[in-house]
Amino acid sequence: MAQDQELIPHLFRTEFRKMVSVLTKRFGLAHIEVAEDIVSDTFLLAAETWGKMGIPESPTAWLYTVAKNKAKDTLKRNKLFTEKIVVALQGATPSAMEIDIDLSDQNITDSQLQMVFAICHPAIPVEAQIGLALRILCGLGIEEIADAFLSNKETINKRLLRAKDKLRTAGIKMEMPDHQEIDGRLAAVLRTLYLLFNEGYYSATQNVVLRKDLCLEAMRLTLLLLANAATHQPMVNALLALMCFHASRFEARLDAIGEVVLYADQDRNLWDEELIMRGEYFLNLAATGDRLSKYHLEAAIAYWHTRKTEPADRWQRVLQLYNQLLQVEYSPAAALNRTYALAQVHGAAVAIVEAEKLDLGDSHLYYCLMGELYGEIDAAQSQRHWRRALQLAKTAQDRAVILAKCVEE
Repeated sequence: MAQDQELIPHLFRTEFRKMVSVLTKRFGLAHIEVAEDIVSDTFLLAAETWGKMGIPESPTAWLYTVAKNKAKDTLKRNKLFTEKIVVALQGATPSAMEIDIDLSDQNITDSQLQMVFAICHPAIPVEAQIGLALRILCGLGIEEIADAFLSNKETINKRLLRAKDKLRTAGIKMEMPDHQEIDGRLAAVLRTLYLLFNEGYYSATQNVVLRKDLCLEAMRLTLLLLANAATHQPMVNALLALMCFHASRFEARLDAIGEVVLYADQDRNLWDEELIMRGEYFLNLAATGDRLSKYHLEAAIAYWHTRKTEPADRWQRVLQLYNQLLQVEYSPAAALNRTYALAQVHGAAVAIVEAEKLDLGDSHLYYCLMGELYGEIDAAQSQRHWRRALQLAKTAQDRAVILAKCVEE
């Protein structure tokens, strides 16, 4: 019985995106909400029918058949059919007027990939891209998206409505970019998938299942890119390698009560060796061409963090990689992490001088780093930094980690 109750949520997570992508491709992006409504109604009908009549022999096929029939009915009766399709097909033979919804495996795959590029169109703000990706590509409900963003349903609804309105007003189409556009558009897609993964991996939500789902969905979408010849590129392999390396330590990042476990304190027996090997595989595939992306460098850094042994030159290699990363794309987080690597190579005193140049005094992570560095030099100064970090921390998880470092006066 428990498995039966879990079936529909599972199918919603795996099939919602496919069905919405196919129907949106058929209706056009301007009518994406129609596609969402049809698929949502299909799942509601499944919950009602299966509860009374039992689960059909092929639940997925049942869902596709019902959604297909609902879509056909919609096309026949609404203005989309009478004002657009009929006009476009005037003079056509009766057989050409037949309506069909292509739910072949190839069209499902193509539609999902086209949806990825539509959602990640540069006309849509980055935050809205992630919200749409969570809703359309990951099948998350509004409450789950609000949970992921530490926001509320009203805010998320407004954000999604604005993003969908932008899809309409900008005339964005569901199609693969042409050869000249693919590199520029792919960069935006990878950025969104990168942020989507981070939303799960570094999320402050207490919903551990949701956090894992977001990471897995980002990885699945990245694999979708690799399955297409036009987007099977080195930096896509590098991004997937990065995700594999990070995901390999997922189980070790939280303790039994859900509190964050720092890297140095993690139980390395909990690291997923298979995912580490997969990461190495994709990182090797990424080592082609003459372009070094931020994903290559971050994946290489993550690789060194999955080594269970302590090679003498580990931190020297990591420091060099951070130096390159900051030249390719500067970010405060990377600069802060480089400073920690610098301390491992040249000592805390040198790292403190560099950290003070970063001008990150409004970041609790900066004070965490300073607290760590001063711990080897000046205990009182270290505690002052930890207490300032505690004041700036925004989540219960961060505060719990920092509080453990604070010593009562």
